[in-house]
Amino acid sequence: MSKRRDEPRFERLEGYQELPEREMLARAERFARDMRRRRSVREFSPRPLPPDVIRWCLDAAGSAPSGANRQPWHFSVVQDAELKRRIRLAAEEEERRFYSERAPDEWLEALAPLGTDEHKAFLEVAPCLIVIFAQLHGEDEQGGIVKHYYVNESVGIATGLLIAALHQCGLACLTHTPSPMRFLNEILARPSYERPYLILVTGYPAPDARVPVIEKKALGEYTTFR
Repeated sequence: MSKRRDEPRFERLEGYQELPEREMLARAERFARDMRRRRSVREFSPRPLPPDVIRWCLDAAGSAPSGANRQPWHFSVVQDAELKRRIRLAAEEEERRFYSERAPDEWLEALAPLGTDEHKAFLEVAPCLIVIFAQLHGEDEQGGIVKHYYVNESVGIATGLLIAALHQCGLACLTHTPSPMRFLNEILARPSYERPYLILVTGYPAPDARVPVIEKKALGEYTTFR
């Protein structure tokens, strides 16, 4: 006997807004040019953030599509100075091992133009760390396991929306991925079925912030039209 499946429920599409072609083009170009200004920042100001800005950006991220609408993400917002210090110490310990023991020469050569090393002061200086967890599965009201689908893809889309939202409201950010990252589960008291995905360091850039000289690929280098 096959399992009973809930009947799908539908409602009228209300949120869609069609735009004149000229406005579509203008918006697309404006958004692309604005996002091209975005840079990953490693030198942050300690200035506190306006209240509720992070909440609205996370609300935008939570609108991301996900496999079977399971929304397999958790965002842990860290602004407490002691927690940020603990995260920095644990991350730098892993990074020291990475740069001195784990990373192959090819990887270190790829990182060299970015000027990165095991020192991660930004984890304490920036006013906000958004630690993103990927939920390998969920739990129902009885504590049973609820399977999640396309977890990495879903969390990646939500993270991209969050980065865009932060940029649109005038904040800088940095994706930081010390490896391994399981120390984040302990520090932030998250369950074992949540896997740390990345730390999104967020705030204002320092007044004298510098960024590496890099080039982004042109559209024709990563796109085909058929």
